[in-house]
Amino acid sequence: MKINTLKLSYALLFVIITSCGSKKSISTEVTKPAIVSLDPSIKRIGIVNRSIVKEDNNALDKLDKILSVEGADLDKQGAHQAVLALKNELGKNAKFSEVKLIETNTEVNPGGGVFPAPYSWDMVQQICAANNVDAIFVLSLYDTDANASYDTSNTKVKGPLGIEIPAIRHSVIIVTNIKAGWRIYDPINKVIKDELAVNTKTTSTGSGINPVKAIEAAKNRKQSVFQISQQMAIDYSTRLLPYKGNIYRKYYTSGTSNFEAGRRYVETGQWEKAAELWEKEVKNEDPEIAGQASFNMAFYNEIKGDFTQAIEWANKSYAEYGNKQALKYKEDLEERISDRVRMSNN
Repeated sequence: MKINTLKLSYALLFVIITSCGSKKSISTEVTKPAIVSLDPSIKRIGIVNRSIVKEDNNALDKLDKILSVEGADLDKQGAHQAVLALKNELGKNAKFSEVKLIETNTEVNPGGGVFPAPYSWDMVQQICAANNVDAIFVLSLYDTDANASYDTSNTKVKGPLGIEIPAIRHSVIIVTNIKAGWRIYDPINKVIKDELAVNTKTTSTGSGINPVKAIEAAKNRKQSVFQISQQMAIDYSTRLLPYKGNIYRKYYTSGTSNFEAGRRYVETGQWEKAAELWEKEVKNEDPEIAGQASFNMAFYNEIKGDFTQAIEWANKSYAEYGNKQALKYKEDLEERISDRVRMSNN
């Protein structure tokens, strides 16, 4: 009885392994539409820096002001680097005929590292009309928080007479967190097209014979903050561009000799030969095999870029042979068609 049970267990395991191995996953690179799409009529862009913090909220930034030996305006300077970088990147986008920085007297940021309340649409339209732009990108928040950790160690330094004397070396590690938040206002449709906050960190180290000298030694902090602020803006600008991404598809590779041979052709890039074998199996008397072959034919046509034929084969696989995987695949194909339409319209 135990032997029979063991044989049954092995048989079930073989079925599971065989079933799992009946399909193989393959990835292919596709172009996906931009994360953020603007109205095609938007050609002139204004960039507003709304990140300046009210003076009465500056107490929250005292630590940053102390640590920033380069000056008390690190946030203001870093934000300026961000808007300059965004202006430069958007200026490369062929969709826009003009990109400009806009100085406004609108209410400043309340601080705290959070998004302020959105501009009213009356305010947005006033800014756009006054500056002859169609939409505005707003740096709604920008904040740097610095935390320092100290360590001391015994050392020797040369005294006035050139004699080494005992001293304490102070080492500091300054971790600066940089946070930026952007909004895009579309006054044509009265909608905020995007709202995104991102943050990253930079670490600076220094050492000296007293804590102040140690902090002064971390000279790269300001430049690092500027470079990161610029890169954050550059990265944000890519949300308006199509991008490359991988999609993963599974196709049937076992069950018939034609499926197995088809897998080898796919692995060597001979798609046409694989499709010839799959199309033979579409006429297989076993409806499951015929449905799988139809699914593979849908996959082949997607690889060719013929989405109309791919959907027809997916429909056939599901409607005629009951392959449930084909129904989901059809939806994926329809999404790819929708993405292509979106990209052609932008």
